[in-house]
Amino acid sequence: MKSAENYMQLEFPSKSINESFARSAVAAFAARLDPTMEELGDIKTAVSEAVTNCIVHAYPDSIGVILIRCKILKDNVLDIVVKDRGCGISDLTLAMKPLFSTGNEERSGMGFTIMESFMTALKVTSRVGKGTTVHMKRKIIDRGESR
Repeated sequence: MKSAENYMQLEFPSKSINESFARSAVAAFAARLDPTMEELGDIKTAVSEAVTNCIVHAYPDSIGVILIRCKILKDNVLDIVVKDRGCGISDLTLAMKPLFSTGNEERSGMGFTIMESFMTALKVTSRVGKGTTVHMKRKIIDRGESR
């Protein structure tokens, strides 16, 4: 992680009780960039969506492992990777479309759309039977110069 100013890694079971833990851990890590409440809320929401996708879709009938890696890159960029080793996504193009969901009727199908709208960059890769990786970046406005 030579290009990173700082980094962290978490690994936890795909239990719904861990979604808030993941969101809070990433927010605490991102706090050193001095994000606004809105920026922090966006980051927490995007992480929640990514982790919830792992819990609901990657491991629908079992408990698996979710891995989160975060890095602080130059120019105040928060780099977040959420990875599972679950069932994978057979049609990624379809899965990325708004309102598409393989979950039950309670699922909105807006997870990837929300992640994309709240982050500066989003890349999703997946292999059936191997898992899915969600790579998100968020540029945080540097307010240090105005102080």
